[in-house]
Amino acid sequence: MASEDDSDEDSTDEFPAIYDYKEFLRKSKEEFEERMRRKPQPKARLSDFEKIKTLGSGSFGRVQLVRHRNGEYFAMKILDKTEIMKKKQVEHTLNEKRILESVRFPFIIHMKFCFKDNSYIYFTMPFVVGGEMFVHLRKMKKFDETLAKFYAAQVVMALEYLHYLDLVYRDLKPENILIDQDGYLKVVDLGFCKLVKARTYTLCGTPEYIAPEIILSKGYGKSVDWWSFGVLLYEMTAGYPPFFADDPMKIYEKVCAGKFKLLHDFSADLKDIIRNLIQVDLTRRFGNLRNGVSDIKGHKWLKSTDWMGILNRRITAPYIPTVKSPGDTRNFSQYPEQPLKVASRDNYRDEFMHF
Repeated sequence: MASEDDSDEDSTDEFPAIYDYKEFLRKSKEEFEERMRRKPQPKARLSDFEKIKTLGSGSFGRVQLVRHRNGEYFAMKILDKTEIMKKKQVEHTLNEKRILESVRFPFIIHMKFCFKDNSYIYFTMPFVVGGEMFVHLRKMKKFDETLAKFYAAQVVMALEYLHYLDLVYRDLKPENILIDQDGYLKVVDLGFCKLVKARTYTLCGTPEYIAPEIILSKGYGKSVDWWSFGVLLYEMTAGYPPFFADDPMKIYEKVCAGKFKLLHDFSADLKDIIRNLIQVDLTRRFGNLRNGVSDIKGHKWLKSTDWMGILNRRITAPYIPTVKSPGDTRNFSQYPEQPLKVASRDNYRDEFMHF
């Protein structure tokens, strides 16, 4: 068992100042590929953590706020091996683990510890105390364009980083974006994130945010994230997504038709960038053209953005959530607490050998 002092660059979430963005991306790719080749050893176990409160719950398990013996707070994603086996998601979960261990970007969550016991897999990540963007958006009804631009810039750079590493995120939505104590973002839940060199065909994502080429099984790549980014821009500034219905199939029909209404109170530049992102024709969708992400970063709506100022957190966020302490959970919903039931024998030992 390695001690906590054995972690090198993982010992802090602070990023050094970035001056040359292209060089940063180039070096980031080298470091990502090196981490993907490693076989990290467990640096923690469940007894190192005090369980405090459930922050979220899903089909595979739950997320809990925990405190490490050194006093630091973490969000621990607890995955039930039996549920992973039932849904045939072993390879998928291993892929998520490797990516979480390997990414390092100011606006993307990464893994600090991963370990397992007889019944569960534990992904332990820094606790982002401000809660989900989704919750704040519902409270405010919608974001003004100044706040939306601040968030959009961080999401653009997060996607640019992932795409530079040949990763497609595939699950962008307000529920998967957390806000920290300074009002900056962390993109979380890399469960659908996948290394894609050319095309992939998997049907996955959230109906309101899914791109038409995914629905139509045409094969797709990074373009799907820019469609979802356009949907996110719309939802942030309207308060609801451009495509919605009670039946997911109805949503898919609307998505494939690509018809939606832009609000009168959207600025002309906001309308234009949304039209160019929520674009069914891939030969016209921003982010997928010859200039790549530059078409988005250079668009009039984002042209005044201080990209390096935001990347280096020199800009004061337009909105800072109420936070009283590092372990404050006021920005998270309430969930019933359930005890962990750890089996006396190692469940699915061979299947989870590489975790």
